[in-house]
Amino acid sequence: MKIRTLAAAAALACSGSALAQSSTVTLYGVVDINVEYANHVGAVPVASNQFNRGPANDVYRMNSGGISGSRWGMRGTEDLGGGLKGLFVLESGFNLDTGTMQQSNRLFGRQAFVGLQKAGIGQISLGRQYTSMFEALANFSPAAYATQYEPVVLQSGPNFRADNTVKYTGQFGPVTALAHWSFGTGLALPATVGIATPIGGNGEVPGQFRRDTAWGAAVAYQGGPFGVTVGYDQWNPTIGTSNGEVKKAVVGASYSYGPAKIMGGYRWGQNKNAADVVIQRDDFYWIGGTYQVTPAIGLTLEYAYDNVKTLYGDTHVPNPWQVAFIANYAFSKRTDVYLTTAYAKNAGLMMESLATVYANSLSLGNSYALANGQSNMFGAAVGIRHKF
Repeated sequence: MKIRTLAAAAALACSGSALAQSSTVTLYGVVDINVEYANHVGAVPVASNQFNRGPANDVYRMNSGGISGSRWGMRGTEDLGGGLKGLFVLESGFNLDTGTMQQSNRLFGRQAFVGLQKAGIGQISLGRQYTSMFEALANFSPAAYATQYEPVVLQSGPNFRADNTVKYTGQFGPVTALAHWSFGTGLALPATVGIATPIGGNGEVPGQFRRDTAWGAAVAYQGGPFGVTVGYDQWNPTIGTSNGEVKKAVVGASYSYGPAKIMGGYRWGQNKNAADVVIQRDDFYWIGGTYQVTPAIGLTLEYAYDNVKTLYGDTHVPNPWQVAFIANYAFSKRTDVYLTTAYAKNAGLMMESLATVYANSLSLGNSYALANGQSNMFGAAVGIRHKF
């Protein structure tokens, strides 16, 4: 919804030329809520419960965000002339079921940046932004980063948003190039079973330039029915008094044919602790697709599998996998209803486990930690979404 459009023209006395200036500000958002059932749910293992996931329980609950995170935002551009534009985005995530803010109670926790864009050169933006790899994978993830059940953290890392980030985005025909550097991601996770101290922090500590920094780059091609992307991401979180390393490299591909689109990819991952010892090494794979049955009915199916080589010294971790399904019916371009369901093996839903540092559960405020003595979890939710 466009709330303001300004246009002005002024004569420049010194040159006799005219400079046309225009600016737009757009208010937008998504409100998404559902009612969910899940089984075998335990507690997120943190220090306050002695890292104990506890007994299994069935859960019935209302959730904000099923196939889209609830949000509102403003974005604007100003034509500065000569192909140069100023721009900004401010986007706030919120819990529709409680009215509270998300992303650690940030006002604009999803995105908050300002920048300049030059035709034929690209865009430079500064602020809280998505990582390059996360943005490049958006068109190669079958459920389009659905808030419930798509294993986004396992795929892209818990640091897929980063504070204090300088980012370049270039669009050259069918090719998109991205690169970013964060002076301090602002992501902090509590101690887990494998690491007895909290992970991450705000960064920008005097005399410790590398602390909590992150960087990455990606290239994506989307031409006709075929698409492909490659990317790399690295986060250097504080662990104790030093830094660890969380590294990921990815390749994804897609192909569209009529109302159908198939997508898949592979992600290599390696994490090191502050002593430069590998504490996690895995190979993550996913494949799935979407099918538009009618203009109103859409279906999504996705399978994900993680081959865990080592996890905090354990080289015999049962490999987790998950299958997820979404069916949605659109009343209009702005309002739809949906059913989303998933089954996970050797992990909680969203493939939540020690391998994800339980970041999904901590972020959403709803536990998907697999209870003690359980090896699978099933969940299903029915919801409604409205976009404006």
